[in-house]
Amino acid sequence: MLRWLWLSALVIALDQLTKRLIDASMDVYQSIALLPSFQLTYLRNQGAAFSFLAQAGGWQRWFFIALAVAASAFICHWLYRLERGRCWEAAAWALILGGALGNLIDRIVYGYVIDFLDVYYGEWHWPAFNVADSAITVGVALLLIDAVRPRRSVAGTDPEHTRDPP
Repeated sequence: MLRWLWLSALVIALDQLTKRLIDASMDVYQSIALLPSFQLTYLRNQGAAFSFLAQAGGWQRWFFIALAVAASAFICHWLYRLERGRCWEAAAWALILGGALGNLIDRIVYGYVIDFLDVYYGEWHWPAFNVADSAITVGVALLLIDAVRPRRSVAGTDPEHTRDPP
């Protein structure tokens, strides 16, 4: 199922392109309103999701780099071993991999992750995120949907391994 790596590459390309555009055209903390309750806000996140460990003093950069490398290796191995026909699962893992690698690139190059998508209501703001974070979220949602959706049985096959037509 390594054929799904094109999806990871697409996520990485879109993520890096959008981050470069934001970095080149906005100042840090600058906001541009696009829609009610949605704006672009350029932020630099040294932590993980929801700025977890953002103020930890610098060691977290190397921890998150190591974590992303390990998770990416695991996902590649999982994709390699994934049985043919498990398209939902393969797409989900490819999205997660692309997101992890997109943020990994930022951590290696800058020491922080560029976030810029800002959803808010009144004064309350959801933590800013980026294309990589979105891909990870969609990938996890696909894994959850795949885990609970009914499996299709094809004559002579094990329904546990038949989720999508080949």
